[in-house]
Amino acid sequence: MYRHDLLEYVQQHYQIAPDFPWKKHSDYAVLRHPRHRKWFALVFPLEPHKLGLPPGPPLDVINVKTRPELSGSLRLQPGVFPAYHMNKEHWLSLTLTQGLADEAILALLDESFRLTF
Repeated sequence: MYRHDLLEYVQQHYQIAPDFPWKKHSDYAVLRHPRHRKWFALVFPLEPHKLGLPPGPPLDVINVKTRPELSGSLRLQPGVFPAYHMNKEHWLSLTLTQGLADEAILALLDESFRLTF
């Protein structure tokens, strides 16, 4: 799944546009609930070695919230990692173009939306 497609899905399904709160990291897209402003996802480029992968060009990654009882089994799937720079019990990092099918990424995004509502 490409970053553009993911952000378009969020716009169409939730009528939410990304927020870009950091000047230093202007390509980090925060997805927030409109009412209480809690994050339900963060989309950002990340060097693969920060996920324990071989060095290479940055990957587009999304951090999503998940139920702790599912985190361990989800991390066994390709493209799913303990969340970079977030609570690793409740959040996962998913590579957008390697690993999970688009439908699985969107299902985890939808679950993150529900869990943070």
